[in-house]
Amino acid sequence: MTEEREYLFDRPNNIKRVLLGLYAACAITLVLDLVVHRHTEHPWEGLLGFYPAYGFIGCVILVVVAKWMRRFIIRPEDYYSQKDLPAHPQPAEEDKQP
Repeated sequence: MTEEREYLFDRPNNIKRVLLGLYAACAITLVLDLVVHRHTEHPWEGLLGFYPAYGFIGCVILVVVAKWMRRFIIRPEDYYSQKDLPAHPQPAEEDKQP
């Protein structure tokens, strides 16, 4: 009974299938962007690939801002160490169960 359970993404073929599906979805979306008319508010929204570029740039900005904020938010590794906590009361001998 030492056999380990095999999960969906343990097989490299399954990973390749998922990536192929994602690439196909991106290609279909790009083709639909050429065919489907969008009612845009601003002229730059009509550019080919505007929304993917907008999303990518937004994600990059989020990562850069998060790395910058980490300098202010990060706590030392021993922030929650035992020396800072009050002593925990020990149970009385009669409270202990055998």
